[in-house]
This record gives sequence, C-alpha cells and structure tokens, in this order.
Amino acid sequence: MEISEIREQAGKAAALVCDAAGLRAGDLFVVGCSSSEVCGEKIGTHSSVEVAEAVFEGIYGVLRERGVYLAAQCCEHLNRALVVERAACERFRLDEVNVVPQPKAGGSFATTAYKRLSDPVAVDSLRQSASAGMDIGGTLIGMHIKPVVVPLRIAVKQIGEAVLLCARRRPKFVGGSRAVYNEKLL
Repeated sequence: MEISEIREQAGKAAALVCDAAGLRAGDLFVVGCSSSEVCGEKIGTHSSVEVAEAVFEGIYGVLRERGVYLAAQCCEHLNRALVVERAACERFRLDEVNVVPQPKAGGSFATTAYKRLSDPVAVDSLRQSASAGMDIGGTLIGMHIKPVVVPLRIAVKQIGEAVLLCARRRPKFVGGSRAVYNEKLL
C-alpha cells in the first residue's frame, strides 16, 4: 500500500469519528497506532516511522482543523503513556511524566507526535478524559475514553493492513424505567 493511501485512510477515518462522536473544539481524541500492523506485520515487530508519519499527518490535519487535541498513546513499554500538547495537559489537569518516546520504546506513532506537536509533553494517563478515539492495530485505547465507551462503526475498516476499531463516549444513563433520555446524547 502506498504511503499516500495510508495518510488518506487515516484522515478519512478521523473525520468520520469526529463527526459520529460530535466532537467540538477543545475535546480530546486518543489514537493508538501500531505501524507494524499497518504494514501487515505483528504488533511490535516492524515499527515504521515513515508509516507512522503518514498516519499522524492524516489524523492530525483533521483534528487541528477542528480544534481537537490529539493524545498519541505509547506502547506498553512505556506503560501506555501518552503524548499531548502542553495546553491539553493543562486543560485536562494531566500529570506530566519524563520520557521521550522512541520507535522501539513508545512506538513510531508516539515518537512522531512528540516530534511534530508544537509543545509536546508525555503524560501517564488521560484519566478517562478522551471523548473519542481510534485503535489502529489492536493497541487498546478504551482505558483513556470517558465512560461510557461506545464502539463506532465507520466506513473505514482498516488503515493499511491494520484493523481499525473506533470508539466514542456517551454520558452515563441515570434514572430507571421512568427516565427520559436526550436522543442526541445516545
């Protein structure tokens, strides 16, 4: 698959998730990406900075246009820490940690985010602050999204060779059998 196709798939998927989740400026969007899986290899075995850069460019272009913050999840070697803009760290009161992701310790996608964001910081957790996200290649992002996490089915099913799973949050239901719910929040 061509790099330009990967960039296009990533951008299209990000736009679809933003629309389906009803994201607004200032929301937080988490992405976990295995560049190995995008290349058709087993997660963690064939990290590719070139592929990660294409995925990042596709997603980040869409998010930046909408004023949505990106949170790039690192791999398990960094305990799934995340790279965010300092402004997002401050807005969501996240705890900064001292680590600089590398392709083999953090992953190529988080490494790219750290290099490309204007004022990047690493944080240990989002404390379930994200409103939506994309899991590219089985990276397990659900822990970062506000409850209740709801799967999203979008037209883009994969990026490169990687399976794409998307999710959004919805407010918790309270009440009982007599409760009436806002249809727009379902």
